[in-house]
Amino acid sequence: MPPTERSRRNPYVLWAIFAVAVVAVILVVRSVTRERVVIRTANASYQNLDSSTSTNGKVEPVHEYQAHAAFPGVVQKLYVGVGQKVTEGQLLIQMDDSEIRARLASSKLSISTAKVGLSSTEQNGSQEERLAMNNDMAHAKVQQQQAASDLEALKQLHLKGAASAGEVAAAQQRLDAANSTLEGMTARSKGRFSPAEVDRAKQQLANAQADQAAAQRSYAGANIRSPIAGTVYSVPVAEYDYVPSGEDLMDIADLNQIQIRAYFDEPEIGKLAVGQPVKIVWDAKPLKTWHGHIEQVPTTVITYGTRNVGECLITVDDARGDLLPNTNVTVTVITSQHNNVLSVPREALHTNGPQNYVYRVINNKLVRTAVQVDAINLTRVEIISGLSDKDVVALSATSNRDLTNGMLVKLAE
Repeated sequence: MPPTERSRRNPYVLWAIFAVAVVAVILVVRSVTRERVVIRTANASYQNLDSSTSTNGKVEPVHEYQAHAAFPGVVQKLYVGVGQKVTEGQLLIQMDDSEIRARLASSKLSISTAKVGLSSTEQNGSQEERLAMNNDMAHAKVQQQQAASDLEALKQLHLKGAASAGEVAAAQQRLDAANSTLEGMTARSKGRFSPAEVDRAKQQLANAQADQAAAQRSYAGANIRSPIAGTVYSVPVAEYDYVPSGEDLMDIADLNQIQIRAYFDEPEIGKLAVGQPVKIVWDAKPLKTWHGHIEQVPTTVITYGTRNVGECLITVDDARGDLLPNTNVTVTVITSQHNNVLSVPREALHTNGPQNYVYRVINNKLVRTAVQVDAINLTRVEIISGLSDKDVVALSATSNRDLTNGMLVKLAE
């Protein structure tokens, strides 16, 4: 090729080589300086992993005594107040018993009257009536004997012709009348009252005795004493209040022995078992936590408001009188415990159908890694396989970017 032609082509070759070099430099610079997504990360680590379920419940005493008014009346004296500890047999309340004492006196009189009535029916009358009857019967016997004697005498005279047949017949009529009168009196003396009348008299006595027994019980209830040792936690009445029969006057309980009636939604019931540990919190004391265990799992499902729930009884193990009856609390049941297992924050776990995976961070690049999981709670998930405790996993980008496999990343400080 002539030198002139070669010299003419050299500038084009040089320019082409220069352009390729510039492009290569640009690609290298862009590769090196390409934007990296800032992400939050966490280390896979061995921890104790608990699974739990929470719900609401109400505190109630295991042993309590509710004092009620045994009869309608006025609260005369209150001997104890809310928060005061009482011993077994201690006097709590005195009711005004004037009305009940009047009722006792009336019932006693009714019993006496009923006893007299029963005695009269069983013995065919009162003593005065029986004496009068006996006198009448004695007089009737005398008349009957006299009539019989007169008849016999007239019969003898008639045989001698000294008395007419009419006189004998009249004497016979007088004797028949005397016999009839005596027989009637004898019958009345033995059965004056019918069996129904005797039963009615017995029932009247029984009713009077029952009324007296009820009055005596009410009278005994005028001075109300505690059958248990405990703490007074409710006194809904005041001195000189008038209360109806059965009104709640005072509530006492052993506040060291309390339980919680908790209501778990139907899907959670299958996770519960007797003995599972429970944490208890009360909004009134947010810095205090109580502990307990499930004493009885739900046996049926009931409607509670708009929920279908099962009632669960929880025994409080560390009550010291600081958790009051009828308060509303939140209970958290530990349904499973996995100790010293490899886990990552739940935020790191992704799911695609039946497959679970995480994004490991390797050399500032995301690598999608399949994992097998077991226990899951609100914050962490147990990893059975796919990771080691040396792995770093991505949680999320600090921006709105979605994490993808192969993404170049930068760890947030």
